Amino acid sequence: MNFFESQDTAKRNTGRLIFLFALAVLSLIVITNLLVMALFSFGGTAMTSMAFTSSFHFDPLQFLVIGAIVSSVVLFGSLYKISSLSGGGARIAEMMNGRLLVSGSQDPAQRRILNIVEEMAIASGTPIPPVYLMEESGINAFAAGYSPSDAIVAVTRGAIDTLSRDQLQGVIAHEFSHILHGDMRINIRLIGVLHGIMVLGIIGYHLLRSGRYSRRSKDSGGIVFLGLGLVIVGFVGTFFGNLIKAAVSRQREYLADASAVQFTRNPDGIGQALMQIARNQDRSYLQNPKSAEISHALFEEGQVTALSRLYATHPPLNDRILAILPRWRGDYDESEWDRSALAATEAEEQQKAPSGASQQEKAAAILTGATGVLLADAVINQVGNPDSKHLDYADALVKQIPQLFLDAAREPSGARAIVYFLVLSKDESVRVKQLQVLQGSADVGVFEELQRVYQSEQVVAAEQRLALITIALSSLRQLSQSQYQLFRSNFKTLVEIDKKVSLLEWSLQKIVMHSLDAVFKKGAAPYFGKKNLKSCVQSISVLLSILTHSTVQDGKTSKETFAAGADALKLPLQLLEVSKIDFDTLNNALDDLADLKPLQKPALLKACVCCITADGKIQPIEVELLRAVAATIDCPVPPLLAG
Repeated sequence: MNFFESQDTAKRNTGRLIFLFALAVLSLIVITNLLVMALFSFGGTAMTSMAFTSSFHFDPLQFLVIGAIVSSVVLFGSLYKISSLSGGGARIAEMMNGRLLVSGSQDPAQRRILNIVEEMAIASGTPIPPVYLMEESGINAFAAGYSPSDAIVAVTRGAIDTLSRDQLQGVIAHEFSHILHGDMRINIRLIGVLHGIMVLGIIGYHLLRSGRYSRRSKDSGGIVFLGLGLVIVGFVGTFFGNLIKAAVSRQREYLADASAVQFTRNPDGIGQALMQIARNQDRSYLQNPKSAEISHALFEEGQVTALSRLYATHPPLNDRILAILPRWRGDYDESEWDRSALAATEAEEQQKAPSGASQQEKAAAILTGATGVLLADAVINQVGNPDSKHLDYADALVKQIPQLFLDAAREPSGARAIVYFLVLSKDESVRVKQLQVLQGSADVGVFEELQRVYQSEQVVAAEQRLALITIALSSLRQLSQSQYQLFRSNFKTLVEIDKKVSLLEWSLQKIVMHSLDAVFKKGAAPYFGKKNLKSCVQSISVLLSILTHSTVQDGKTSKETFAAGADALKLPLQLLEVSKIDFDTLNNALDDLADLKPLQKPALLKACVCCITADGKIQPIEVELLRAVAATIDCPVPPLLAG
């Protein structure tokens, strides 16, 4: 699946959702007007059919007034719900009574799911989403959030206790497809839309109750009638809303299944997970009453109702299995597919992992193979499209990182220390100033953790930086608002203390802040861009200029390197002197480019690749630089592999 096309499709689906929502609201306005006209006729005429019919007439002013009231109620109800979910995926996980899983758990099943999510995030080039556990016996999962930066993954107890590692990997790969391709944002908006429509029914319910408890009032009959009418309106609105939700969701599930197969190269994994649901006593059903609100975001149907076939947000289970495993014969207990529910044990984890030496050789071979053979189109094709080779590479890469650093990155204090450590200057005089700043301003325990890491004298290779940052980001999301603000200020100070622009250090800072601002800043939820490349000429010039000055291209002058990127865009770009590019200029340029339309971003990334491969080669440091820049414009680039 093409990442940029899927993002554009998600953008168009948002427009489609707005159109369908407008039609639903218009229908509610018409129905409410009919009910009000009937109420006035009932209250103001004798109860004869002739009198009732003659007094039942259309009033344009009344229609407009009622239309404005209904629209306002629905709109404010939707905005209220969406605002209540502004915290991103974590709000939805908490709504579903999910419990955050943290590293260090002694439960093998919990450790396994955390490892799977970590591997997949590193392989896909996205921040590691926090994992929430729902104490439900049904086998299910969901991803939620506005973007990869504030996404979460939630799984049920039934899923982690029943599914093998391969099956869990298939389920999580399915959820990562929703994260990568913009589905989550539509899911949250669907929740808000349906809530807005349901508000009319809620108002009607309260009017019914108030009318029932005020029977002595001469107006109680009218109140009851109006309340009953609004309940009917709310039911009709919810009915059509659920139809909209089902229509928007079904096809995306097939696409997410296909992406999961591409990611893992193991159709048996997700196929058998679906079979396990069919065999499971509780199937995929959830007991939480809020599960109906997020039914379209779940891995499989969360409830069964009388209208399940009509409201189904997922294709039939058998159809999904057949699409993944065309040779399947329809027997859920067939021995060739059946595996033990507890196959993924600690022993399996150990057996799966090669020795440290072979892992290092494996990762090194991948990077060496990539050098000098990457073409711009090959790089673009990997964006948002990780596969099993990326999973293997991520597994190998993590095993190369010193365990001291990994352990630190997986808890909040250590994660801050790791980020600070990665931007410590090689210049001793600058490094002393940086350490003095942290000693005086870092939170309790963070400076001590930094000293422990720094004094170990272990190093992090260039290709390991982004993986370590990715792991740390998940821990940093656990900070309080005040802790985050202090961390943000310290990080900015460390990077700018020598008043020199190091693009790699700046890119790391931009990745961290770009990801965490989406979580900690209100109103920071990203949206699909709307700009064209022609309107961003100055910002593109800044980006290509800093790439030109920050990389060394053998046998190429700065002008030739810049021209390699500029020629790919056919725009009037200008090479800027490095002295004219400061941090604010860089930040403004990347913020501007992040607002490009989805289908405009491939050309920009291609120009960046042309810059850093002007000499026909690419070094590991240049790969990570490219990935860092791409992440700041919401293009998750997986590790770049040969072939």
